[in-house]
Amino acid sequence: MLEVIAETVGDAIAAEAGGADRIELVAALSEGGLTPSIGMAASVIEAVGIPVHVMIRPHSRSFHYGREDLAAMRGDIEALRRVGAHGLVLGALDGSKAIDKDAVQRLLEVSGGLPVTFHRAIDESPDLGASLAELAAFPSINRVLSSAGKADVRTALKEVKQLQAEAKRLGIVFMAGSGLTVESIIPFVQATGVAEIHMGTGVRGEDGQGRSAVSADKVAAAKASLNAVKSIGN
Repeated sequence: MLEVIAETVGDAIAAEAGGADRIELVAALSEGGLTPSIGMAASVIEAVGIPVHVMIRPHSRSFHYGREDLAAMRGDIEALRRVGAHGLVLGALDGSKAIDKDAVQRLLEVSGGLPVTFHRAIDESPDLGASLAELAAFPSINRVLSSAGKADVRTALKEVKQLQAEAKRLGIVFMAGSGLTVESIIPFVQATGVAEIHMGTGVRGEDGQGRSAVSADKVAAAKASLNAVKSIGN
């Protein structure tokens, strides 16, 4: 399963054309991804035929959210449900960087049962295994995106393999991301057994005007690498 980050309709169309299985739609990729406008989300959902999961993150200052932040996030979730979002991507930590279960519950209360990915906020938590178990207790959270606490997931092969096994035991999907390139997919997946990968800059290039954009060719190469791993496994 290949998930690709998109910021625009063009990004999403290119990701689908390259064979991506799912879109993570964000704004401000340079800030780690923020909530896109509702209009952008509606346009992307209409433009592609693959699932679009939308980031719920009101600012990049931290993952510790106050009452006003949570109210804004809940409003965004309700609006995204109305325009047909297929899933949500969110995360919340408390002052000690443990999972803020109360904040997560408040967000899930308005999610309408949409599938939820808890994003890389988990990588800031002091105990990844304990955090994974806490998240698995929420029925709507069926996936965790993580780099196993490292800036580059390629440097965390042992940790990823352990977390992948624990996630499987808990009945939650472990999706790996941060730093993956087309060239690193085969050895990474072979070493870790991860079934879903998340790619952003690794499948981006420059468009005709020198701007960063998703490259359909790079997405296709990434998907071909994933298919090659599957063939090797068979």
